[in-house]
Amino acid sequence: MIFHEVLDFNRFIGCSTILYGETNTKKTYYTAKFVQFLLESKNINPKDITILDFAPKLSIIKDLKIGGKIEDFYDKSSECNIISFEGEIIPPRLNANNKKELYENALKNYNKTHETLKNFNENPTSILIINDISIYLHQGNKKYILEIIRKANTFFGNSYYGSSIKRNFTTFFSIKEKRSVRYLLKRVDNAYTTQI
Repeated sequence: MIFHEVLDFNRFIGCSTILYGETNTKKTYYTAKFVQFLLESKNINPKDITILDFAPKLSIIKDLKIGGKIEDFYDKSSECNIISFEGEIIPPRLNANNKKELYENALKNYNKTHETLKNFNENPTSILIINDISIYLHQGNKKYILEIIRKANTFFGNSYYGSSIKRNFTTFFSIKEKRSVRYLLKRVDNAYTTQI
């Protein structure tokens, strides 16, 4: 299904939802809007909302607008339970010159994201938000992240699912990414594609 701005966010309470699509199709923006809805319309205690932000910081690489944090779109999201990590997420394909660097980048990202998922697993909250799930899926276990998603009463996340980010040495990497994302899309309550 296609995600529309006019959708009633109430329908996502008590469900698991993933937005997926190309770069620059407002996935993070809509995710931030859902956090805003939870805090301002539903008056949910911010400490009951965990945010795991796996996106690289907002930048333009090779004419593509990449990344962007939830906080870039809604600054009050910083009041939520943010499980952070040291350093920054690396856009793995665009910051690599060959296959070796690609997998080194993905492994560094995995080490950061897996640690935050583990922390959530040990202290879950009723609401979980994940920005850019595909960053974890490059090297992570799709079954493990599904278990994490199911720990929350309400889950809302997004994932890259497209073809604009590619290099000549990233074909297999991108195929695996799409398969892992599809695995999750089939197992959550709601899956919406985003487009401009």
